[in-house]
Amino acid sequence: MTGTDTGTEVRAPSLWHHRDFMLLWGGQTVSEVGSQITVLALPLVAVVQLHASTLQVGLLSAAETSAYLLVSLPAGPLVGRNPKRRTMLWCDLARLVLIGSVPVAYWAGVLSLGQLYAVALVSSAFSVFFSVAYPSYLPTLLERDQLMDGNGKLGTTQSFAQIAGPGLGAGLVAAFGAATAMVGDSLSYLASAAGLLAIGSREPPAAAPAGRPRLREQIRAGLAYVLHEPILLKGVLWSGCANFFVIMVESLGAVFLVRVLHLRPAYVGLLLALGAVGGVVGGLASGLLARRFGAARVCWLSMTVFALPGLLIAAAGSGAWVLLFAIGWMSWTFSSTVCSVALLSYRQSTCPPDLLAPVNATSRWINWGTLPLGGIAAGALGSTLGVRPTLWIAVVGGCASGLWLFFSPLRGMRDFPAHEPESEHEPETEPAHVSSVRSVEAGECQAC
Repeated sequence: MTGTDTGTEVRAPSLWHHRDFMLLWGGQTVSEVGSQITVLALPLVAVVQLHASTLQVGLLSAAETSAYLLVSLPAGPLVGRNPKRRTMLWCDLARLVLIGSVPVAYWAGVLSLGQLYAVALVSSAFSVFFSVAYPSYLPTLLERDQLMDGNGKLGTTQSFAQIAGPGLGAGLVAAFGAATAMVGDSLSYLASAAGLLAIGSREPPAAAPAGRPRLREQIRAGLAYVLHEPILLKGVLWSGCANFFVIMVESLGAVFLVRVLHLRPAYVGLLLALGAVGGVVGGLASGLLARRFGAARVCWLSMTVFALPGLLIAAAGSGAWVLLFAIGWMSWTFSSTVCSVALLSYRQSTCPPDLLAPVNATSRWINWGTLPLGGIAAGALGSTLGVRPTLWIAVVGGCASGLWLFFSPLRGMRDFPAHEPESEHEPETEPAHVSSVRSVEAGECQAC
C-alpha cells in the first residue's frame, strides 16, 4: 500500500488486470503443470519400464537436481548481466527439446537409463538459470507493494500444478505409458515461451557497474550478502536441511508406493495430487496468515507446528492407510508454501537490484544444492536399510529442520522491518548494512 497526502491508503492495482503479469502467470501455470507430469513420469519410466533398482532411482533423482549444486553460483552473475526474459525463453526452448527426447527415444526402442541420467542432468542446468532469472524478473513487472500478491499467486500456481500435474500425468500414464506421458511436459515449455514472448513491458537494462566486476567478485558479493544476514543465514540452513530430507521422500516415493504398498502406478499421481492440496491452501492463505500472526512469526510457526503431520508419510500402509502419505505430504506443502511466500516477497523488496541475481543464485546454491546429496542418500540408505526405514529418517529430519527458524531472530519478531533496497552496491566490498537484522527469503523449499 502507498500513503497519500490525505493520510489515506491506496491499494495496489489488482494483478488480475495486469496484462504482462497474467501472461507470465498463465505461461508458468501451464509449464508448472507439465513439469509435475515429469516429476511423476520420469521415476516411473525408470521403475516400471527400465526396471531400475532403488539405488539407480536415487541416482536419477540426484541427476535431476545436481545442477543446483554445480552451477547455481556462476548462474547468478551471468543472469544479472543479461536480459532475464531472454534467458528464461532460451531455457524453456532447451527443456522442450530435452524432455521431448525421452518419448522419441522410447518410440524408437532405444531409451536407456543413460539417456534418462543425461536428460535429467542437462535439463536441471537450464532449470537453474530459469529459477535464478525468474524471481529477478518479477520485480521489473510489479511494484513493490504488489510483490506479496504476485508471489502468492505464483505460489498457489505451483501448488495447483502439484494437484493438476500428477492427476493429469496419472491419466496419461494409464492411457499411454510413462514415457509417452512426458510429451505433455515438453509441450508445456512451448506455452511458457509463448507467454514470455507476448509480454509487452520492456525490461530495464541490467546495471553496468564501472569496470564491470569479474564473475568471481560477483559470486563473492552474493555469498557475503547471504552469509552476513543472520536471519537469511538461518533461513537458508533451514531450507537446505529441509530439502535434503524432502528429496529423500520424493526419490523413494514411487518405489515405496509401487513396490512396498503395491499401489498401481496410475494411482501414484492421484495420491500426490491429493497431498499437494496443502500447497494450494497455503498459497491462498499466506497473506491472511501473515497479517494474522505476522510475516516473520508465521515463518517459524509454519515449519515447527504446521509441518508435524509430515511424520505420517512413513506410517502409510496398504488400503485406506495409504491416505496417511497424502495427509503428511499435504502438511509439508502447506507449511513450506506459507513460509516461502513471505520470505521470497521480502527478499525481492529489500535486496539491492544489482545484487538480486547473485543473491538469488547463492540462496539456490545453498537451498537446493543439498538435493542431489539427498537423492544419493535416499538410494544408498534405501538399498541397505530398506525403503520404509529410510522414509522414517527423512520425515523426522524434515520436521526437525524447522528448528533452524525457531532458533533464529525470527522468533523475536512479528513482522519484517521495512527496508528500502539500495540502488547501487559495490560488489568488491562487504555490504555496509549486512549486520542489520532482517530477513531475505529463506529459499523455496522443494516441498512447496
